Amino acid sequence: MPKIAANGIKIYYEQQGVGEPLILIPYLTADNACYAFQVSEYAKYFTCISLDLRGTGRTDSSGEDVSMELYADDVAAFMQEYGIPQAHVFGLSLGAAVGMHLAANYPIKVKTLSLHSGWAKTDQYLKTVVEGWRSSAKGLNSVTEMVITSIFPWCLTPEMYATRFDQIQRLAGFIRSRPTTMSVASFMKQSNAVIEHDAEALLSKIKSPTQVTFGGRDQLTSLRFAETLTNGIADAELVVFEDCAHAAIYEKTEEFNEKTLEFLRRNSQAMVASM
Repeated sequence: MPKIAANGIKIYYEQQGVGEPLILIPYLTADNACYAFQVSEYAKYFTCISLDLRGTGRTDSSGEDVSMELYADDVAAFMQEYGIPQAHVFGLSLGAAVGMHLAANYPIKVKTLSLHSGWAKTDQYLKTVVEGWRSSAKGLNSVTEMVITSIFPWCLTPEMYATRFDQIQRLAGFIRSRPTTMSVASFMKQSNAVIEHDAEALLSKIKSPTQVTFGGRDQLTSLRFAETLTNGIADAELVVFEDCAHAAIYEKTEEFNEKTLEFLRRNSQAMVASM
C-alpha cells in the first residue's frame, strides 16, 4: 500500500496512467476511489494520483480538527515529498474547496485548477443541510448509511432515482464495499470543515487556468455560487451540466468526462506541443 510521509502523517495514494501529474482530491466522506469513473479516462493522458485525505480511507488521522487549509497543506507537502513540482489539481465539492486553498497558498504548484460543484464560502442554507447530515450520522451511528440515505438524494436528481435506481444501488454497494469506513467522529470533524469553509478572500490569489462547473439542478452548491468564483478567479471558465444535481460525475459521466478532459488537455504541455 503506497504511502508518503508528509506534514506529520502518512498519506495513502493510488496512481494510474502516464503523462503530466493530475492530483484528484476526494469529496466529503470519500476515499481515493471516488473518481474511478473519471480516472479510467483521464489516465489515458495524465498520471492520475488519487489521495486519501487526512483521517479518511487509509491515510493517518492526527486526531486534531481539520480544515480546508490543513488539507491543502497536506496535499502541498505530499507533492513536495513525492517530487511533484507542479500538477493539475481536480476536486469536487469538499475537494474543490481544498483546491482553492492549495491554488491560492501554493500557486506555483498548481498548473490548472478544476473546481466542480464548489463554493467560496458556506452560507446558511448549506450549513443547515450539513447539520442535518451530522444529526443523521449520529442517529444511524454509520457514516456509510448516512451517505446513502441522506446525502445521495441531494447529489442525484429525482429522475435518476425513478429511472436509473439500479445505478444508485450499485453506487451504494460500492460505498459499502470500501475497505475502510469513516468513523462518525471523523465525519464530525470533516463536516465542520465544510461549515467553516471561507475562501472568498483567497480567490484573487488564484492565477492558474480554472474550470468551474455546476449542476444546473444542484441545490447544495447551486449556481448562486458561480458569480463569486468566476469573477473572483482571474482565469476562470464556467460549464453547467444541465439536468444534473451535485454529482454530474455519476449522473452524466460521459459528458462530464468529455468536457473536463477537454479543459485539462487544452492546458497540458502535450496538447500545446501538438498545436
